Amino acid sequence: MALGLATAIAFRLIIIINQIEPDWVRPVWYFAVLGNFLFFYYRYSISRKRKSAVRKYRLIEKVQNGTPMSEAERNALAYLLQSIDRSPESINYLIISVFSIIAIMMDIALVYLS
Repeated sequence: MALGLATAIAFRLIIIINQIEPDWVRPVWYFAVLGNFLFFYYRYSISRKRKSAVRKYRLIEKVQNGTPMSEAERNALAYLLQSIDRSPESINYLIISVFSIIAIMMDIALVYLS
């Protein structure tokens, strides 16, 4: 989560950094792009793992049909639900949204109020 937030903030800071210290734009951009790649690849791998468990145990059909589940199927379902419940991604999205608004406001202030 920290990497995702750091790269999201870095992308939003590029416009501001360009006004203050243009030589830092490229290193910040590289950090943001590389960090985003790592963050989203990690999220992709989690998503694949979740989907694999759903398909392997046919969990959607079993829940919809009320089919009894084996212990392994219940464990897979518990893993999926815990993974969703524990994931801080909603906080991540909120923080990124707030920093997006802050970045726009700061850019407007730097460009139009200076």
